[in-house]
Amino acid sequence: MRGLVFLVLLPVSAAWPQAAKLSHLAKSESFAERPYMGWSSWSYFRSKPTEEKVKAEADALMAAHLPELGYRYINIDAGWTDGYDEHGIPKPNLRAFPSGMKALADYLHSRGLRFGLYFGPGIGPNLYQANPVIAGTNVHIQDIVDTSIPGSTLNGSYKIDVTKPAARAYIDSVVEQFARWGVDFLKFDFVGPGGGNRPADNREEVRLWHEAIARATERTGRPIWFELSNWLSIDQANLWRANANGWRIEDDIECYACGHSSDPAIKANLTEWSKVADRFNDVRPWIPYAKPGGWNDLDSLELGNGARDGITPDERQSMFILWAISCAPLYLGADLTQMDADDLKLISNRDILAIDQRGIPAAPLDIQSLRDGVRQAWMTLYPDGSAILALFNLGAKSAPLQFNWREVDALRDTHFAQHPPRLTDLISHTDVPAAGEGIDLTLASHASRIFRLTPAR
Repeated sequence: MRGLVFLVLLPVSAAWPQAAKLSHLAKSESFAERPYMGWSSWSYFRSKPTEEKVKAEADALMAAHLPELGYRYINIDAGWTDGYDEHGIPKPNLRAFPSGMKALADYLHSRGLRFGLYFGPGIGPNLYQANPVIAGTNVHIQDIVDTSIPGSTLNGSYKIDVTKPAARAYIDSVVEQFARWGVDFLKFDFVGPGGGNRPADNREEVRLWHEAIARATERTGRPIWFELSNWLSIDQANLWRANANGWRIEDDIECYACGHSSDPAIKANLTEWSKVADRFNDVRPWIPYAKPGGWNDLDSLELGNGARDGITPDERQSMFILWAISCAPLYLGADLTQMDADDLKLISNRDILAIDQRGIPAAPLDIQSLRDGVRQAWMTLYPDGSAILALFNLGAKSAPLQFNWREVDALRDTHFAQHPPRLTDLISHTDVPAAGEGIDLTLASHASRIFRLTPAR
């Protein structure tokens, strides 16, 4: 297991991959070799992030020693912009971010952290009406826009006509600004085909953004993680994988009906169990697409604020385990300045983090006794013969969970029936009694267990 933990504990000061090591269009496995880890502003601050708040969250991340475990990305979601400059390039809101984006990036980089921003496809009505000249051209914004087609799955934007040469120039100009600021991560939201408020098709625009990011990376040597959102169509999974480092497989995890406030005195929940439970089924068809270079994004982990997470301790553990065995990005949505001690212990579990960072996602076992969909067993097999087994009870009542090793052998390339494995509980960090013929235990409602299975010698 020591080797697995090493995968998580990369030095905070680890150098970026050199541009020469990046393959065509920056899709080398040396970048995005593992799911990214960090924090995102949306769940807690919604559309009102500020420089002061972001720095406070970064400082809290450092104080909790989370970067030592891999949590390094500090990503600002919607709300950072304030219109566009004379070439249609987004400007930061200097009332909220008085030092500007480069100064904030420098602050984060000086602490060994990475800096993320949020943007989206298409052209908004305000930018269309302003109609600036695209940098380096004599072409106006309106000349690259088709107003008859939605520009994204969000209401109100117009489509960029990628057949126009200046469309590439415009996207390049935005990416170049992000690169000058020192951006390490770009969340590209409301991409279609997929979920959202209206149908849209951004496939060709995504390709242009991917190519622009690759060109910027070749010039700067600093790769930019390209994350697509939200609820992308699995019919286009190969295209997403070819052009991005991650893609959302579901709707937002936040419980918008629960109310919201960034005032700690107002007890508003971040999420609810139904939002978590949906991921157990929705991630299944995406499992084959999670591998070095690109990962299935289950959305932010609503962990860190205890009862204000909106889910029980058992539910929090089940959420964390599902994200980890799916090798999903692990980015926290809570207010880290109000960190709950039990949540911190959970998200700092090195054994479970190592599963996520190993990058071999688990898949559910189709065992006859578990086909009710409520009781589930997920397994990951490693080349050395070891395995990870995660057990879940998604039901509203306690339930027995039983199966024989022969059933596992019939589904996976294992020999547990002849040689029952040693089981180590990765939450309690203790070995459990001899496994015998199989698993026989009871799980409370929404509870989970996770074991490392070591072959008998």
